[in-house]
Amino acid sequence: MKKEETGKGNFVYLRIAGIIEQQIVDNTLRTGDKLPSLRTICSEYGVSQNTALSAYYHLENKMLIETRPQSGYYVKYSRARIPQVPDTSSPSGIANFGISELLVSKVYDNLGEGGHLPLALATPADELLPIAKLNKGLLLATRALRGSGVAYDKAEGNERLRRQIARWAFNMECSLSHHDIITTSGCLNALSYCLMSVTEKGDTVAMESPVSFGMLQLAEALGLKVLELPTHPESGVDLNAFEGALKNKKVKASLLISNFNNPLGSCMPDENKKAAVQLAEKYNVPLIENDISGDVYFGPNRPRTCKTYDQSGIVLWCGSVSKTLAPGYRVGWVAPGRFKENVLRMKLYHSISGTSITQETIGSFLETGRYESHLRKLRHTLHGNMLRYSGAIADYFPECTKASRPRGGSVLWVELPPNIDTVDLYEKALARNISFAPGKIFTLQDQYQSCMRLNYGLLWNVQTEAQLKALGELAKRN
Repeated sequence: MKKEETGKGNFVYLRIAGIIEQQIVDNTLRTGDKLPSLRTICSEYGVSQNTALSAYYHLENKMLIETRPQSGYYVKYSRARIPQVPDTSSPSGIANFGISELLVSKVYDNLGEGGHLPLALATPADELLPIAKLNKGLLLATRALRGSGVAYDKAEGNERLRRQIARWAFNMECSLSHHDIITTSGCLNALSYCLMSVTEKGDTVAMESPVSFGMLQLAEALGLKVLELPTHPESGVDLNAFEGALKNKKVKASLLISNFNNPLGSCMPDENKKAAVQLAEKYNVPLIENDISGDVYFGPNRPRTCKTYDQSGIVLWCGSVSKTLAPGYRVGWVAPGRFKENVLRMKLYHSISGTSITQETIGSFLETGRYESHLRKLRHTLHGNMLRYSGAIADYFPECTKASRPRGGSVLWVELPPNIDTVDLYEKALARNISFAPGKIFTLQDQYQSCMRLNYGLLWNVQTEAQLKALGELAKRN
């Protein structure tokens, strides 16, 4: 038996594909360059032809290369077809305009509309989720739980799930025990408990800008003020602005999406995460970390978190499977550090316990190893989709359109020319059964009128490309 057919060797094709991909991205291999033949790959790496084919098939799915009959494989990727990245945002300060409640409600109302291209969503399509396996897991959960799951669970949440989350935290180089974790009804619920635990009505919370409209609505509902901080589409929040807010005692807490920000897709470098934690500790300001998309990375390893560098318990790390596995199950969690008793008290006040059956199902799914297998496929699909969307934006959208280049997650931030109002464009797109999220709902200030968020967690097919083209044409006429 060949080496490649044993153990981790099953994924040697990914290593080969990764080497070629890096050469393409670095422009060592340029558009139109011919790639080594399958025979050469087999000889150079000591692999079978099936493995060499798998490597090239992997790259084809990402739209990095193409095959030409009777000729071989060629580089297809072109930097010229990738839109320019938007500049660092520049919010003016404390929010004073407020979210358009009517617009947010309309976006929410259209999320489940049949026939729409759901570009406004930030979750994977049902076809990308292991629904049959989850259904089987639900049946097994009813047999495993006391009273078939109708009884209250302990306040901390399902123990199997908490143990698996703690084990999974090893991937981000974070040492957690199941005793450190409290389960919640999704990530937004976890963020809610955290904010209620460390702030009071009238306090100010620092957030990136733009940022998830769900987080903005939550802050408003709790009577909090929001200080929006400058944020770069690739490296995340501006640390100088972050320190300035903490140093001047303007904020009572900070709320950051460290990995694959929604809607920008930015990922804070590890050194920035470490520095943010050190600043939070220096000024004694709790850092609430939304890490809901951290598992959907396109690189070789899962990015670390702010919690990875937390030595004092100042970080409240929140997560969920809503963006990766089962959005409707509403299974989330928080590792609240030194604030555990406060967070647990908030959960008791507001919900007593979580939903036993869905938590047991997800805990079992993680325990069997099915989650990592599912994630590998999901990451591969989403990475390919992101590249396809970027190409479609370059081909079909107005000139000078900019777009973020996320290294994970499922959303893309698009900045159209300044004369285009995406709220007006949204109304016209709905008439064509296309739904996206206008940029205006990702801020409490008067900004991002020409921006939008697109979800690339869909099946890529002829219809998807056609509707992206239609959206681009609408934008050109707007």
